[in-house]
Parts: sequence; C-alpha cells; structure tokens
Amino acid sequence: MYRTVSKNLLEFLDASPTCFHAVKNMADTLLANGFTQLSEKEPWKITTGGSYFVTRNDSAIIAFTIPEDGIKGFRIMASHSDSPTFKIKEHPEITVEEHYTQLNVEGYGGMPFGPWLDRPLSVAGRIVIKEGDALVTKLVQVDRDLVLIPNLAIHMNREINKGYQYNLQKDLLPLYGDGAAKGTFMQTIAAAAGVEVPQILGHDLFLYNRQKGTIWGVNEAFISSGRLDDLQCAFASLQGFLQGEKKAYAAVHCVFDNEEVGSETKQGAASTFLKDTLMRICACLSMRREAYLVAIANSFMVSADNAHAVHPNHTGKTDPTNRPYLNEGIVIKYNGDQKYCTDAVSSAMFKALCSACGVSLQTFVNRSDMTGGSTLGNISTTQVALNAVDIGLPQLAMHSPYETAGIKDTYDLIKVAAALFA
Repeated sequence: MYRTVSKNLLEFLDASPTCFHAVKNMADTLLANGFTQLSEKEPWKITTGGSYFVTRNDSAIIAFTIPEDGIKGFRIMASHSDSPTFKIKEHPEITVEEHYTQLNVEGYGGMPFGPWLDRPLSVAGRIVIKEGDALVTKLVQVDRDLVLIPNLAIHMNREINKGYQYNLQKDLLPLYGDGAAKGTFMQTIAAAAGVEVPQILGHDLFLYNRQKGTIWGVNEAFISSGRLDDLQCAFASLQGFLQGEKKAYAAVHCVFDNEEVGSETKQGAASTFLKDTLMRICACLSMRREAYLVAIANSFMVSADNAHAVHPNHTGKTDPTNRPYLNEGIVIKYNGDQKYCTDAVSSAMFKALCSACGVSLQTFVNRSDMTGGSTLGNISTTQVALNAVDIGLPQLAMHSPYETAGIKDTYDLIKVAAALFA
C-alpha cells in the first residue's frame, strides 16, 4: 500500500523535471479522468455536475468540480509546482580558454549549493517557437546526462571543510562540453524538442537532477528524490481530489507556481488566479456577487507545502516541544508572525478532518530564535479571504536537489485530501 503509492509518486517526480512538465502531467491525468479543459482566453460554459480545469502560464493549474445541487462553498487544497534550481540565462554559452564550454546560469529560489556539485544534471523546461503566424509553447527535456558542476579539488582549496562561501557566478557554472561544444547548446535544445534553432524565439530552461528517486532504508522507511518539495503534496492533492466523492462542496485542486521566489507573479499565490477562477465559476452559474461572497465565507483551504522534520544530526535545530518526524503524521505549521495562515479555527477544522479519517498529526513551529520560511497559504488568502490552514509532509534536506521523506506520508495526505474533497 505505502510502497505502491510511493512508487507512483516517484514515477510522477521522474516525469516532472520542471514545473511545466508537472502541470502537463496533471492536466493529462485530469483529461484521462473525464475533465474538460478551459481557457482563460475564452468564455466558459460550465454546468452543475461538471468537472473542469484551467492552466495559467503552463506552470499553474486549477481543477474543480461542481456539485449537482450547486455551490454552497469551496473545499480547496493548494500546493506549488516549482522547486529551487538553476535557470539558464539568455546567450548561455561561456568558453573557457577555448578548451571548455560552460553554461551561464542564475539561481532560482533558495538552496544549499553544495549538493548540486559533482552529480549528473540535465536541462528541461519550455521553448516558444513560431509555427506559421502563431507562437507555440513546447516542452523540452534533454533526457541524458548533459552537464555537471565540478568541484575544485581539495588540494586547491584546503579550507573547504571549514566552510566555503560559494559564488554563484564563479563556482556554480555547469560544464557543458569541451571546446568543440561551442555554439551547440541551442542545437541540443532544438533537437530534443524536434524543432529547428531559428524557430526558437524564447525559452525558460532549468537544470534538473538526473538521479532517480528511490525507496530505501533497512526496512524501506524512506523515499528520496528531487522536487519532493512541493510535488509530493501536489501529487497527493491530485490523487485525493480524484478519489473524493466531491458531492457537498465544490472541490478545487490548486497548484501555483513561483512559491520559491515569493509568489508575486501572474501564476503565483499572490496573483488573482484562484480568485479569478472562483469568480468565473460563480458567474457561469448565474450567482450574484453576494452569493459568491457567502460561498467564500463557507469555504476552507488546506495549503499543503512540505515541513521540516527533526534532523538526526541536528536535533537542536527544532523547537523543543513541536518536533515532527518522518512517517509519524501530517504536520500542521504555526507561526506567530503569520508566515503561515494557521489559526485556532483552521487548525481545529483540520484536526477534526484528520481525526475523522484516522490520520495522525504532528506540529511544527520554528525555534523562537530562528527565522523560518513562509509558504503560499497566507499569501493566497490576501486574494481570497477564507479559513485556511498550512500543513505539510515532514522531510529532510528541503531545497536540496535530492530530498528525503517518509514512505507512509504521501498515502496519509491522499487519504486526508479524499476526505476534504468528500
């Protein structure tokens, strides 16, 4: 049971090297389950009893179902599609003494740099091409070991194990080829996408870790992969969304982009994407604005973004009384400065939900002398004001290119999501 769900998760992660691929894979799953795709550029025709989804920027997606009896409120689970990585710059090639060809990159999101070095990487994302008079987006993935960021030998940096300040422009440029590789990068991308180089007018390309996800440990208690934060929650949300009965409330599976860089984009949690979608749903059902506001007041959102587990080598980094562990339950996240949206009401609602479906809970609060991260919950509620709780699945090595979680936790969140969407 746990192993099967975890294997399915790892397959999804392997097929989703970027946010664009993750959203495409979720869209394909929804289409296979009878959902109708809508476009923000066209009028919507939706009816009670229908199932629909819409994407924005190819990197954010909202799927929803309409109860036969109409809308009295929404049940929403929100997550995000992006993960920290390196973005390929425009004019990316750098030639070093005519013997090496590097790629010029910039950081995307906060990450520990060290784990990215000395491991096989490749490039994936999207390109925009011209087909006739139209501009068309195409996904691209170079499905082979293409680049690597080599470390400097310890003989040339004897102090590295005492701590090293990596310079993003100097230390972290990936090696793409020898001197003969000069001028071939866009050819490589065009070949992977099945187009010609002159057709490519724009690109959003990123590095991704080539190491496959795995289930490991003497009793197979752990899973490790790239992009667990936050595709583990996005995957569980979608599976629970599909499994839930979705009868009493309008069910909404929502995946934003750009959480790792502040969410302030047209496809991020600070955008109007969720608000626009919910308002259009109500308008299509001939609901007046007051009816929309009543529905929002009767709604509940679970913001699902992974949480920090107690680290076995650094137990003192975790709060003395709020100490989550892998495989011991979903984590409710609290913060006095409102970095998380959890409050007494929303936490009580989520505790009742988990109790009803027999799933264990844990709590996370930062140490009072440490500044933690934030997430999309409190950001999205500035656009759609409803009761919301921030939760996550416990993990180690957050924002690393290879993260670790518990084998039971994805199953637990699917179970809770199905109950939310019931």
